[in-house]
Amino acid sequence: MARTIGICALAALFALGAAPARADFRVCNNSSARVSVAIAYTNGSHWVSEGWWNVKTEHCETLLRGPLAAEYYYAYAMDERGGEWKGKAFMCTRDREFRIEGRENCFLRGYDRTGFFEVDTGKDARNWTVQLTDPNPAH
Repeated sequence: MARTIGICALAALFALGAAPARADFRVCNNSSARVSVAIAYTNGSHWVSEGWWNVKTEHCETLLRGPLAAEYYYAYAMDERGGEWKGKAFMCTRDREFRIEGRENCFLRGYDRTGFFEVDTGKDARNWTVQLTDPNPAH
């Protein structure tokens, strides 16, 4: 049974101001295991989900390059131990590398249906970094 890593362990961080020439959506893996990450977003006319990026511990990966085009993005991640960062926004995925248009009828179209968590980047963000962390140990 997969353990679920709480969304509260996820710290969606800042719109970086240190590198104004760069404008990207990135994920950093600050957990203790390698993670596989998928992202979903709307391009203005339809939904797109893409995956998988494999991100080693203490590394970051750019998922989308260029200025952010939307305020809300959605992400899903799982680690090699069965932990997940997930949410209630369902998107289509599959086990191997994918780029899927649309989020409806996933099963009928031969895809899996996976719950993504929402990332609110704000109205004016040009770039964003999501930090994935292990849950805080119980005290």
